[in-house]
Order: sequence, then structure tokens, then C-alpha cells
Amino acid sequence: MRVIFVCSGNTCRSPFAEGYFNNLKLKGISAESRGLTAPGMPVSEYSAAIASKYGFDISDHRSTVFNRDDLDADYIFTMSDDIKDLLISFGAAKDKTFTLGNGISDPYGGDITVYGKALRKIADEIDKLVFGGFFDKIRIVEMKKEHIPFIVKTEEDNFSKPWSERSIIEASENNTAFFIALYDEKPAGYIGIYTCIDEGYIGNIAVTDNFRRKGVASRLIDRVISYSREKRLSFISLEVRRSNKNARSLYEIFGFEKEGLRKNYYVDPIEDAIIMTRRF
Repeated sequence: MRVIFVCSGNTCRSPFAEGYFNNLKLKGISAESRGLTAPGMPVSEYSAAIASKYGFDISDHRSTVFNRDDLDADYIFTMSDDIKDLLISFGAAKDKTFTLGNGISDPYGGDITVYGKALRKIADEIDKLVFGGFFDKIRIVEMKKEHIPFIVKTEEDNFSKPWSERSIIEASENNTAFFIALYDEKPAGYIGIYTCIDEGYIGNIAVTDNFRRKGVASRLIDRVISYSREKRLSFISLEVRRSNKNARSLYEIFGFEKEGLRKNYYVDPIEDAIIMTRRF
């Protein structure tokens, strides 16, 4: 799937959207960005600096003008209604051309705080689309009471020391947020994160057998990273079995790095845990 974000100059808002969207690493979906004016212009110093804080690099970006080939994109998101109407008059399909949120104010000429607010707004609106299931069959929701039996069953199926129903309820009442992945509206996986001041600790993450290799785990990690930014956490950390190379590789894709070791942390079988952390 091809998604294009469009603003006037393609030097801040749409590059922000392109970079943030691609940093979510959605399976089978990629984003590009375009402008309406001069090509070849670099992003501003503020744009590059703010994007870097969000974990993606747009310092090498150069502006590109929207052209007729871009009309073939699966979805087009503009930063204002005026740009949307212009593209529709240019030939863009009404049913695949949208304004992102209620529009994103142009930060051009503002200070770094203004650029930061623009990127936060763009990220929030993209999160609503992605986690709301706009682009595919996966939707991420906060845990409700009816999801608890699913978590309990999945814990029992996947872990040697599963959480009980009581422990899940108590955790949810004490600074632990649980998120459920729905695939075609069916529970497919979950993740939990405990927060203390500005620190975050991910507990178990699991995906049921019939929904693996469909991008569910990645979407859950994306949601926790987004949640961590909402809470302004300085880092999030987790433990993973030393032998679980697939999980370690996945976490590395999302910016987690090895920062420690817990000897004999796991049982059945006994194994060391690698501590992996992503800092913001």
C-alpha cells in the first residue's frame, strides 16, 4: 500500500508525516511526501532536530512536487482542506483523499517549540488512523473487563509462569496499561506496560498462534511507544530470553538496545534474560 502526505512546501509537515509513518514499520505499507511548490529544498534545522527526537531522520530529505503519477497512491493525506480540494481538482479521487485530522498548522517561521507541536499533532493524528484500523485489519484498543479472560488464556498458553486473572486486574489498577490487538475484531494479542514517574517497563507481550506473522506484535510495540510519548517517559525497558533471537531482532528494529543481563531470570527452562531498553 502506498500512502502520500502533502503540504505546501514539503519541507516540514509532510516530511514529518512521512518519517513518522514509516518509522511505525507497518507491514506492507509505506509513505512518501510531496509539496506544491519548488523541488529540491532541504528541511529546516528545527525540522531535522525535532524528527530526531522522535527517532527518525529526515535531515537528507529534499522537497518533491506532487505529480500525476502520485494520483495512483492508495491514500493521499493533506495538511489542509485547501490542499485537499486542489488535489481533487487536479484529479485525485475523493474517496481516497483526506485532510489529516482537522488540518495541521504550518510551523514555518516559528521556533523549535512550534515545530515540536506540529510534529506531535501529526503523530497523534497518524496514531488515530493506524491504531484505529484505518489501513488494515488490525485495531489496538485499551483493555476492557471482557478482554481479561483472553489475556489469562494467552498467558497460560505461552508462559511457564503465567499471570493470573487477579494479578492482571491488580496490575491494571496500579499503573499498568494493557493494550489489546484486534484482528478482524477478534482478540489476537496483547501487551502491558507499567509506568513509574518517567520510566516504563513492558511486561509480557504475546500473540496467539493463528495471528502470528501478520504484523500484530509490531503494532502492539508501536502502540506502547506512542503511549510512552504521551506519558513523556524517558525510556521503556523489557526482558527477553537470551535464546529468543526473533524477539530480540524485532525489538532492535524498534530501537531497543541491550543494556544488561539478569542471570537465571526465567524458569522452565532456566535461562538468562537480556535487558533491552529504548530511550527517548
